[in-house]
Amino acid sequence: MDPRMNELLKWGIQNSDSNNNNNTQATPTHHAPPDTEALSALFGGPSEADLMKEAMSAITSSNTPLADKLIAFDNFEQLVENMDNANNMTPLQLWEPLIDQMQSDEAELRRMAAWCLGTAVQNNIRAQEHILGLGALPHLVALALDDEDEKVRRKALYALSSAVRNCQPALNAMMESLPLDMRDSSGEVIPDATDMDKVNDLVGRLRERAQRKT
Repeated sequence: MDPRMNELLKWGIQNSDSNNNNNTQATPTHHAPPDTEALSALFGGPSEADLMKEAMSAITSSNTPLADKLIAFDNFEQLVENMDNANNMTPLQLWEPLIDQMQSDEAELRRMAAWCLGTAVQNNIRAQEHILGLGALPHLVALALDDEDEKVRRKALYALSSAVRNCQPALNAMMESLPLDMRDSSGEVIPDATDMDKVNDLVGRLRERAQRKT
């Protein structure tokens, strides 16, 4: 039996037992509902993995109007807030098309791509290491410092901040992409990624540089 179905069956039995015991308990016992993947499998709806693939397909299709691409991007961003979904981006091969969108001619698509990336890598070492291997950090630095659109620069900074915290290899890669004058003013070439004060200071200086472009 599919493990998700087993979980759903167990949930149904537990809640049935709880209802039968309600007459003898002062407070009914309610068990946590099954995950949405199990419910989708039971009722035939699309899984969250399917929804992610459908959203990315809409985003990358030349036949999708910009307004609909932005809706798809918004849905995708909400899905990758879940760490399991974010980690599923690797086997689903969704990282590459997402990173490609950071080079779109449309500023709104660049902004949404950076936003989704920042959400997916937040507190997620597996995702942080994966985008490092795909060479995403130099693209984010370029967006944060050089993009003509202020909203794009802002989301790229968010993505950089999420990508480097507690991930030393990612911070190293970001530092290598920065102008020399953006290095740590104390003389330490590369800060410790676990030192939040240092990371916050670095992100703050990046933000100041980005704002001067306005």
